[in-house]
Amino acid sequence: MINDRELEILINEVYENYGYDFSGYSMASFKRRVDRLYQLDGFTNFPAFLEKIIDDSDYFSRMVEEITVNITEMFRDPHFYNILRNEILPVLATKPFIRLWHAGCSTGEEVYSMAILLKEADLLHKSLLYATDISPMVLEVARKGVFPLRMMKQYSENYMASGGKKDFSHYYTANYGLAKFGEDLSSKMVFSQHNLVSDRSFNEFDLILCRNVLIYFDKDLQERALHLFDDSLSKLGYLALGSKETIKFTSMQKRYKQFEKEKIWRKTN
Repeated sequence: MINDRELEILINEVYENYGYDFSGYSMASFKRRVDRLYQLDGFTNFPAFLEKIIDDSDYFSRMVEEITVNITEMFRDPHFYNILRNEILPVLATKPFIRLWHAGCSTGEEVYSMAILLKEADLLHKSLLYATDISPMVLEVARKGVFPLRMMKQYSENYMASGGKKDFSHYYTANYGLAKFGEDLSSKMVFSQHNLVSDRSFNEFDLILCRNVLIYFDKDLQERALHLFDDSLSKLGYLALGSKETIKFTSMQKRYKQFEKEKIWRKTN
């Protein structure tokens, strides 16, 4: 197990060598994942572990993979997607062009879910979905739009519960145990590496989704990320967070109104 002083050294060395700043992550969560990697790969002393990370960029990529949580599924929390489908997309439909940002998109399941909603609302043709993550490896998976076929039963159930009316298999081609989603969806997506800790706003968006990412940040970093989203949202734009995340008790709260009971807020001024 790595002690707190070693963890501090690791964070500083990673920042100095790679520019990745993990200092704002929840230390309990960060330490748990580093310890898991340390044990999984059979290290017995910290200097050897640190040397491997600093001298081997491929191994550093593996560390980022382990640290950044990539748990996702299509149409996760169907009621949330039902609200998007029936309450928010009809408002966005009045715009000449719609920009959306999935921050911390992981392997892309939720990006494809949103693209399906937009297609069914006849809005995909005038939309652009920006999908970002700190990890280039998960972005590569997301770009391909290929997911395990065994997951399609669950995803189909989620889709139907969100108000979907089509046969879910309409959206993908099955082959060799994999489901590949259509290029009509992916052609409206832009995947890019982005670090919520250190990178700035890069566009103005009508809807920003960052679900179940902020729970791994400490309070200061949560506030910083929320200000980044605030700077990136258009007037009357929507911000969607995970079920355990909130903008309540932050300096932004007075400028937003919570939308129904879901963790969706609308910018008021």
